[in-house]
Amino acid sequence: MKAVVWHGKRDVRVDEVPDPAIEEPTDVIVQVTSSGICGSDLHLYEVLAPFMAEGDVLGHEPMGIVTDVGREVERVKPGDRVVVPFNISCGHCWMCEQGLYSQCETTQVHEQDKGAALLGYTELYGQVPGGQAEALRVPQGHFGPVKVPEGPPDERFVYLSDVLPTAWQAVEYADSPAGGTVAVFGLGPIGQMSARVARRRGARVIGVDSVPERLELARRYEVDIIDDSQLDGNVGDEIRERTAGRGADATIDAVGMEAHGAPFGKLAQEAAGRLPKAAARKLVEVAGVDRLAALRSCIDATRRGGTVSISGVYGGAQNPFNMMQLFDKQLQIRMGQANVRRWIPDLMPLIEDESDPLGTEDLATHKLPLDDAPRAYRIFQRKEEGAIKVLLQPGAAA
Repeated sequence: MKAVVWHGKRDVRVDEVPDPAIEEPTDVIVQVTSSGICGSDLHLYEVLAPFMAEGDVLGHEPMGIVTDVGREVERVKPGDRVVVPFNISCGHCWMCEQGLYSQCETTQVHEQDKGAALLGYTELYGQVPGGQAEALRVPQGHFGPVKVPEGPPDERFVYLSDVLPTAWQAVEYADSPAGGTVAVFGLGPIGQMSARVARRRGARVIGVDSVPERLELARRYEVDIIDDSQLDGNVGDEIRERTAGRGADATIDAVGMEAHGAPFGKLAQEAAGRLPKAAARKLVEVAGVDRLAALRSCIDATRRGGTVSISGVYGGAQNPFNMMQLFDKQLQIRMGQANVRRWIPDLMPLIEDESDPLGTEDLATHKLPLDDAPRAYRIFQRKEEGAIKVLLQPGAAA
């Protein structure tokens, strides 16, 4: 079968790889019909290259049709249309029983001291082949795949794999008071959906970005926008001006480790990329090479006693924070990989609503055949051709 395969920094290709097969009685095989490229995939394309191996199959936002199931799988059967959560969770361990599916004790990657294994996401998270491929083996398939109805297009459902649960959790963790103000930093796919969910739940939303297409899309969903490239002062000052001088009740960092406007972090990331693999891994793990401009802006823009919700991925371990500022402002910080399965019951009624209240069908700016993956990664990373969200569709004509 064809799959999107990592060959090196900024080098992904579509290769022929072995077809997946049932290996465990809880496995499910899915013929992939759509698979998103996520902003965190771009971290693999660039910053987290030291944790990748040539030949790794990418992708953690797939959906498709079940073609085979292991003997212990009862929830789904061949022919079912399913979305596959990016975190691999068993559904019955202590962590899963708490709704912490991203910390599943059955699939935790103990040798890396990490939480649940993830599809297509480096050896840090189990090196499980991902879903940017014609077919996918889903471990823990007795629990993970989410059955969805026939009829509506894939883009109505595919975001249940990651984007929508991540956005829902970001808003849940932000815990803004009724009628409060939520500032969303970064209006990529997660930021767009975070803004829509927060608006749906009654918040006033301020969205911060510098990409015109992203700002315009957010504006269509009643988001007050800030183009941070046009500010004379800092973003925090602008948000305080719009919130009676206090700041936002909550902020959501939907950017992560590759924030723009962090030149020293960028230099550190580029330096790590030029080191031998072992040295680069150590630098990423302990030297704090994340670019923290967005997170620092979130902390600054949150009112005293407010909350910072972090959904953007960070990789460094010794990043400098202004602890006096955090303590003095009495801020709460919540973060983590989305517990996908936990939020499906909240999201499914909205996704199945014929009116599409979250606008799932207008998020994808590009729907491309799998063979176009190298170009898709390139334009998404460079923010070219108006790319906000890219879906790869195996089987589509090139």
